[in-house]
Amino acid sequence: MKYILAATAALMIPAAGWAATPVKHFPAGGAVPAGAAAPGTGPAFSGAVLAGDTLYVSGTTDMDRATGKPPADPKAGAKLVLDNIKRTVEGAGLTMDDLVWVQVFASDLDYYAAFNEVYRTYFKGPLPARAFIGSGSLLGGAHFEVMGIAVKSK
Repeated sequence: MKYILAATAALMIPAAGWAATPVKHFPAGGAVPAGAAAPGTGPAFSGAVLAGDTLYVSGTTDMDRATGKPPADPKAGAKLVLDNIKRTVEGAGLTMDDLVWVQVFASDLDYYAAFNEVYRTYFKGPLPARAFIGSGSLLGGAHFEVMGIAVKSK
């Protein structure tokens, strides 16, 4: 019985360390598509959450803040969505090169080349791991929704 208790106590030690990890929430900074949230309530999520040295970036779309709609050109949409990601990542004190994983949802897989042409310009070092997924329709008629994980460089 004492071996079971010792093993249980050993398993609980990391949990205590995790509880002490500082967590900071950042507000969602992109435009909110029509119908995505009740007026005046804003998005029902944080734009990003920094847990220790790891930043979890929520999905953001290529909505133009001025019009609330995506641009007609997918390259312009790619720039808008990546600017949103960059603003969020930098607002948390990290850089685009701190991204280690990115997931891209596209309303049309034919946008792959246009997205990549713009995407490559946002990184100086090695590119993060990534998935590019054809999703069909996105909120507000967006072309892209992008989310990711960044780890603060030491």
